[in-house]
Amino acid sequence: MSEEMVITLLRETLYLIIKVSAPMLLISLVVGLIVSILQTVTSIQEQTLTFVPKLISIFLILMLTGNWILTNIVEYMEYLFENFNAFIR
Repeated sequence: MSEEMVITLLRETLYLIIKVSAPMLLISLVVGLIVSILQTVTSIQEQTLTFVPKLISIFLILMLTGNWILTNIVEYMEYLFENFNAFIR
């Protein structure tokens, strides 16, 4: 396996990780920001208040995008398995 091939595989893998984790990270960021603004406006300083809305929103986004995430991961694994011999040489 050449150095270029390792770098390419690493780049593709990192891109896939970023791509499939982005919906959950973005919704968590948005919900956390909204809850923080509401806490500031209402002067409620409870640190655990952001946990439940984030948990629910991540669960919902996983329900909505779970099929897409799984499809991307399966396609990448199929690509790796199909080209396994090329990677070893």
